[in-house]
Amino acid sequence: MNNSNLEKSYALAKERYAAWGVDTDAALERLLQIPVSIHCWQGDDVSGFENPEAGLSGGILATGNYPGRARTADELRADAAQAMRMIPGRHRFSIHAIYLEPGAQRVERDQIEAKHFSHWIDWAGELGIGLDFNSTFFSHPKAADGFTLCHRDPAIRRFWIDHGIACRKIGAEIGKRLDNPCVHNLWIPDGMKDLTIDRKGPRELLKDSLDQILAAPVDRRWNLDSVESKLFGIGSETYVPGSHEFYLGYAAKNGTLLTLDAGHFHPTETLTDKISACLCFVEGILLHVSRGIRWDSDHVVILNDDLRAIAEELVRSAYLDRVHLGLDYFDASINRVAAWTIGVRSTLRALLLALVEPTAKLREAEIRGDYTARLAMLEEIKTLPSGAVWDYYCFRHDVPVGLAWLEEVKQYEKDVLAKR
Repeated sequence: MNNSNLEKSYALAKERYAAWGVDTDAALERLLQIPVSIHCWQGDDVSGFENPEAGLSGGILATGNYPGRARTADELRADAAQAMRMIPGRHRFSIHAIYLEPGAQRVERDQIEAKHFSHWIDWAGELGIGLDFNSTFFSHPKAADGFTLCHRDPAIRRFWIDHGIACRKIGAEIGKRLDNPCVHNLWIPDGMKDLTIDRKGPRELLKDSLDQILAAPVDRRWNLDSVESKLFGIGSETYVPGSHEFYLGYAAKNGTLLTLDAGHFHPTETLTDKISACLCFVEGILLHVSRGIRWDSDHVVILNDDLRAIAEELVRSAYLDRVHLGLDYFDASINRVAAWTIGVRSTLRALLLALVEPTAKLREAEIRGDYTARLAMLEEIKTLPSGAVWDYYCFRHDVPVGLAWLEEVKQYEKDVLAKR
């Protein structure tokens, strides 16, 4: 579609939405202000650069062997930059501690510093984007038995506490240098594979470990801590100390953010309903947008009902300023740059659909008890021309419209990825 037709289609769509009381220009301006944190681990299958040949452990598994995996930090940054060229708006990038660049000498995780991530910080500064950070409590000999912050060996637990403290300091330095607060996420793989007798003990150790990590003096203007729960993991199918209830209580009591991952709950649970419930008690939420199928399999995010429901809740309840959006999946069976592009574009489209919803009209019908009108309107607006609004948004911000991005990614694969 040529530029003239794109603009004509948008003008007609704008008129259709105006009849519902929706200002599409305002919706697009709001969408431009919403950053999505793009996860580094999609680009290299969570290998990192600490010891990339060591393999994954701690309940982490990337399936597939599509060619072109990033092998170095420079390759990963180049791939991420290519994906960002396919995505409208200015976003963020999230890195794990194992993505450090220590030089010739190996650095243990309890000794890492901001200087080991200086290239990442410089790169983000050049792009004008923010960086987020994640402690890495998996794929390490001291996590081989499935326990880190809950470990009964004081020396091993001390190692992981010191790692958490180091990561918070790195987060603060990242935020300060970029003049953009860094969200530091903390997730551990700790848990039991089979029948568990002592459920209390590991949780007491976890609470104490977290207390020590958060007691370290870190400037909260630049580092925002978040704690992440999980229902189960590979090797922790029966019990995890860091459950949703544990972390909800911890975040509410200690003033941290709470991470809600779309794949970390029972299959019959929806993350959407947890957002307003948790935000009654915690100051903010980090959303890890993922797509679980049968279990926490971290499929590439697509524009499905679950994603739309999350976006609708954020917009309807005016939570966008209290929620940090990040992606979390790693599919090694398809082109990794395409996986990033599909996931972020899908997330943005879900947000756009929520922003052009005639929420005021729907809420009015609900308040007056006219549930018939509410349901009828919800069905009718499904076929409004949101696609024309999205295409115009991409065109306006000089990124490929429609499937044009796929040809660019395929060319990048031919020129760059296939030669690795």
